[in-house]
Amino acid sequence: MIPCSFWHRLLMFIGPRAWLAVLLFLSLALGANDQPKNSPNQIARFTDIAQKAGLTMKNVFGGLETKKYIIETTGTGVAIFDYDNDGWPDIFLVNGTILESFPAGKAPTNHLYHNNHDGTFTDVTEKAGLGRTGWGQGVCVGDYDNDGWEDLFVTYYGKNVLYHNNGDGTFTDVSERAGVAGSGKAWGTGCAFVDYDRDGHLDLMVANYVDFDLSTAPAPGERPSCLWKGVPVMCGPSGLPWAKNTLYHNLGNGTFEDVTSKAHIDQTNGHYAFSVSTLDFDDDGWPDIFVACDSTASILYHNNRDGTFSDVAVVAGAAFNEDGRAQAGMGSTVADFNGDGRLDIFRTNFSDDTSTLYRNNGNGTFEDVTYSAGLGLHTQYLGWGAMFMDFDNDGWPDLLLVNGHVYPEVDRQHLGSSYQEPRILYHNNGNGTFTDISASAGPGITTASSSRGLAIGDLWNDGRLSAVISNMNAAPSLLVNQVRSANHWVAIRTVGTKSNRDGIGARIAVKAGARTLVDEVRSGSSYISNNDMRVHFGLGPATKIELLEIRWPSGLVERFDNLTVDAIHTLKEGSGKRVEVSPKKP
Repeated sequence: MIPCSFWHRLLMFIGPRAWLAVLLFLSLALGANDQPKNSPNQIARFTDIAQKAGLTMKNVFGGLETKKYIIETTGTGVAIFDYDNDGWPDIFLVNGTILESFPAGKAPTNHLYHNNHDGTFTDVTEKAGLGRTGWGQGVCVGDYDNDGWEDLFVTYYGKNVLYHNNGDGTFTDVSERAGVAGSGKAWGTGCAFVDYDRDGHLDLMVANYVDFDLSTAPAPGERPSCLWKGVPVMCGPSGLPWAKNTLYHNLGNGTFEDVTSKAHIDQTNGHYAFSVSTLDFDDDGWPDIFVACDSTASILYHNNRDGTFSDVAVVAGAAFNEDGRAQAGMGSTVADFNGDGRLDIFRTNFSDDTSTLYRNNGNGTFEDVTYSAGLGLHTQYLGWGAMFMDFDNDGWPDLLLVNGHVYPEVDRQHLGSSYQEPRILYHNNGNGTFTDISASAGPGITTASSSRGLAIGDLWNDGRLSAVISNMNAAPSLLVNQVRSANHWVAIRTVGTKSNRDGIGARIAVKAGARTLVDEVRSGSSYISNNDMRVHFGLGPATKIELLEIRWPSGLVERFDNLTVDAIHTLKEGSGKRVEVSPKKP
């Protein structure tokens, strides 16, 4: 028996916050064996069925044994979207390249996989006209011309690409004509379609990472900032010039205007931007934009309702962690994790640090509740894609994180981390806290990979949320939960009329039983990826939906009655019962 004086001295030595982390670790470690593998009460067993399902492309991204330049480290995103309007989500995987050249016809390309409705997918890349190669990065989805077909925007180190969906299974590169290709000198990362001025046409937010020039980039170890734990590694982003983000305004005629300066997006500088997540954090009916940034403070662009934005991240408490320290933000995701009706933000960060959970206080500010929520344990992992997903449909959003280091050297130099790392699955306890169930959640979670992009979707239209993951220099993963929950669910596909056709920005509230669940339709999010935009709600044991309301981007609020559970409903703007609401003051 260890004397109480020992624990008192330990508490005084390490401090209360670290002590909390120790207690959380011990409680989880002691409880790890409470649930044996495949036990009757197991709620998650994820397996990777990518190979069986036909997702066989190989991601190509920089060197294998070493990464000479930072361009080789960031990896690529994933999009889940229904490109052919058959009601079944398809999969698009961005690909990269290497510093050396490829023989003619052998260069890697992006890949589009068609959902065959039977658990398998067919590669239709060539037919669709999406076989582009280069330093691909992120992807986002949106029907920018309101023609009823989902379009694709892909970011690059170099010129970005807007693919117009022709409605016949093919896409056309309209980047230059639409005015969104860029100069070719930028390094685009995350992106999201968002109707920031609520005119019914989707605008486009693009995050940019580093002002990078391969011809002048410093070599590993060349500068003090090119060392990690004393080992020469690729340089950056610290010490490299930052890049400004870009906002494009949709003119409604198939073209966009660069309004970066006009909208005051360029007034925030000095950041290395990655993922883009949209949310109306202050619930005023106007979409705001959160950007996770590497090695610098996060950005929270507040929509001023006049075509301009103000970065309020610092005053809102969403720029730094609770210690007031900037972190190395990678991916971000949004949900009401604690059921208070307000949208919260989660962000992944670099190794030797924690991820960060920002709880929305409802007064325009956020609070870092990472430790109190039980999310401060895994400092050994370097996080990328992250998504809230209610995998057991109990009505509480869970968290899936994918990880992987940027330095292949960590393995042979034994630097306390691994290049390939397992995923993390946190189960939401419904009381503001999470439990790490990764160890018992199946080989799809525990298998180590160097992962980057992550997208979530109901690929089987049966209420089970699955995950598609982009892995560095390897095949993708398709994680499916083999444990079927008895809980109920509902999913909503929004169709705007006065609002943008996708209904991006619509806020949905579902009352089932004693709870009201809220979320929004959004493009982008996670790490430079795009999820199934049908909004999914787990309902727990509730067998009836008491009320469903949608606040459309146009400002119209409607109620939809008599919706069944365990179903996907397509709801069109103007077809519900109008709800009169008082406008909120600025």
